[in-house]
Amino acid sequence: MRIVFLGSGAFGVPALEALVRERHDVLAVITQPDREKGRGRLLAAPPSKTAALALQLPVLQPARIRDAAAVSALRALEPQVLVVVAYGQILPREAIALAPAGAVNVHASLLPRYRGAAPIQWAIARGEQETGVTTMLLDEGLDTGPLLLAARTRIDPEETAGVLETRLAQVGAALLIETLARLGHGQLAPLPQDESLALHAPRLRKEDGRIDWRWRAAEIACRVRGFNPWPCAHTLLGSRLIKILRARIGDDTTAPPGEILLSGRSGLSVACGDGRTLEVVELQPENRRAMEASVFLAGARLAQGQRFE
Repeated sequence: MRIVFLGSGAFGVPALEALVRERHDVLAVITQPDREKGRGRLLAAPPSKTAALALQLPVLQPARIRDAAAVSALRALEPQVLVVVAYGQILPREAIALAPAGAVNVHASLLPRYRGAAPIQWAIARGEQETGVTTMLLDEGLDTGPLLLAARTRIDPEETAGVLETRLAQVGAALLIETLARLGHGQLAPLPQDESLALHAPRLRKEDGRIDWRWRAAEIACRVRGFNPWPCAHTLLGSRLIKILRARIGDDTTAPPGEILLSGRSGLSVACGDGRTLEVVELQPENRRAMEASVFLAGARLAQGQRFE
C-alpha cells in the first residue's frame, strides 16, 4: 500500500520498521520538528526521524499539521492510507479525508479506555492489570474513532511504563501489519466506541509525580512504576528532591504518613495513609545518580522518625 507515516515518539519506530520490512511503499515520514533538549539545549531529532533517515525515507517536519501548506504537501504524496503512531498532533479533517482508506492509528491502550497522550503511564498508575494496543480509524476527536483490531496483554506486577512501552511497541507493529492486510482485503468492519467506557489519560506533568504519603501504599507503588522513567514519583527530604525509582508494598505500621522507618529488606520504608509501608528499593537524590536504598542509607545518616514530605 502507498503509505504516509506520521509519528514522532519511540513507540512508533517498530511500526515504521515493520512497514518497510513488509514492503509497503512508505512515501514519506511526517514527524514533529527537532526540539531543544537537555541542559545544553541542543537540537534533538524525534526518534521517528532518526529511524526514517536510517531507512532512507523522505522526512517532512511541519510545525503544525493543520497548516494549509502541510496539508497540501500531504495531498501531493497521494497516499492510499495514513498510518499515525504517537505523532503528537491531531490531524484535521481535510488531512484524514485525502487518503482513500483513511488514517489508521495505533494506540497503546484497549480503547475506549485511556484515550489521550499517556495511556501506558496512567494504566499502570491506576493499578490496571491488563492493557494492550488498539488500531482504529482516526476522526477529528481525541482517540474517538471507530475500532479495527486489538491485542491484549497482562501488565507484569514489576513492570514500569518504560519497559511496558517497549513491549507494546512491538505488539503494535505486528497489529498494524495485520490491520493493513485485512483492511486491504475488505475484511474489517470498523466498530464505534462505547462512550460509557471511556477513560482519559492526560499528558503527564512533572507535578503528577509528587507523592502524597496519605495515599494507600498500593497506589503509591503503582505511581512509582507508572511514572518511570518520567516524570518519576518524587518526594522531599527537607528541601532535597528524592526520586523513587523502584518500590514495593511493605508491612503494617501505626506510624503517621510520610514517616521514615529504617526497616524492611531494603532498610528504608515509608509509612503510608492506609497503615501500610512503602519499601523503597531504588532512588535518586537530586543531582546524584540512581542508587539502591541501602547505598543511600549508608551516606544519608537518616534517623528513625524523619519524614518525607
